[in-house]
Amino acid sequence: MLIVADENIPLLDAFFEDIGEIRQVSGRGMTSEDVRDADILLVRSVTTVNRTLLEGSRVKFVGTATIGTDHVDLDYLAGAGITFGCAPGCNANSVVEYILSVLSLFAERSGRNNWTTLSVGIIGAGNVGGALWRTLDKLGFDVKVCDPPRAQDDEDSGTQFVSLDEALTCDVISLHTPLTRKGDYPTFHMMGAERLSKLTSEQLLINSSRGEVIDETALLACLAEPDAPLVALDVWENEPAVNPETLRQTWLASPHVAGYSLEGKVKGTEVIYRSLCRFLGLPARKQSGQFLPEPALSKLAFTSSAQAPDAASIAIRACYDPRRDDVRLRRLLTLDAPERSTGFDALRRDYPVRREFSSVKIQLKGTSRALQDSFKALGFKLKL
Repeated sequence: MLIVADENIPLLDAFFEDIGEIRQVSGRGMTSEDVRDADILLVRSVTTVNRTLLEGSRVKFVGTATIGTDHVDLDYLAGAGITFGCAPGCNANSVVEYILSVLSLFAERSGRNNWTTLSVGIIGAGNVGGALWRTLDKLGFDVKVCDPPRAQDDEDSGTQFVSLDEALTCDVISLHTPLTRKGDYPTFHMMGAERLSKLTSEQLLINSSRGEVIDETALLACLAEPDAPLVALDVWENEPAVNPETLRQTWLASPHVAGYSLEGKVKGTEVIYRSLCRFLGLPARKQSGQFLPEPALSKLAFTSSAQAPDAASIAIRACYDPRRDDVRLRRLLTLDAPERSTGFDALRRDYPVRREFSSVKIQLKGTSRALQDSFKALGFKLKL
């Protein structure tokens, strides 16, 4: 059995070597010739999986180690009798931690001693948006959530959703929608000129969902205005060909790595491994935890002098500071267009190991209950 897989899926050999021969190829450059003699195809979001790629191949199972599925033609797979597996929620916690770090930086930039005084509008309450909602609620943020499909489905549950216009009045707007072009609530260019014009210089817009959710042409026009909002972009409309002017005007930029914690990536591999085992009728004997190495940072200690907001920011940024990704991405501005695209993919392929908050034990000596609760809500392990 031949397994063709995106070379950037971690631990391919560890999870799949007992199942079949593994051939690793570039996900971005994957062609129909690469998969023609494959039985199993494993991809990430950079590979478009459709009739063009698969027709004439032996592929009977496609797995994507990602939350999103907009890169996969699900109707074609169903019609061709090809079983599909994805990894919903696999890196949701990683993206939440990216957002939390961005929030801490924005609060500091805004001169707020207490970051929970920020109001946060979450657009999309799926795996990532829902996890962010729960975390911010535990931390005491004022959160407004917009998700029209969920609001329609859950209208009897008592969950309070708001309109998009109301969510756009928050200090921070964080986008967590899938990319859709049809239906009652399409998200393609959802943030166009009209909606972007409503934002002010006191606000921050974060996009870690799909680049095409924001109309980048309209965004550039918006950012040229004197009262323009700050923007933090992890995803871009024409990846990997990032518009250099958009990059220059973005406050905080990263190369589609919000979900790139080691835990998130390995969990994605584990989920599609389990899906493949079910498809083949094999026992799933491997778990991601058995392959995670000891973290480089394993412990932080705070004394009774520590204040909750400052201590939380220190711990968050010790684990992950998105400004490092920003510096790496901006180095591409010195390159010409083809090299920028290659460089963008290289930043993702060679991304340094990033561990989640749960890998760090926080030692607290004589600290307040509020600080303890804050670290628990963030997902750190505590030693009192």
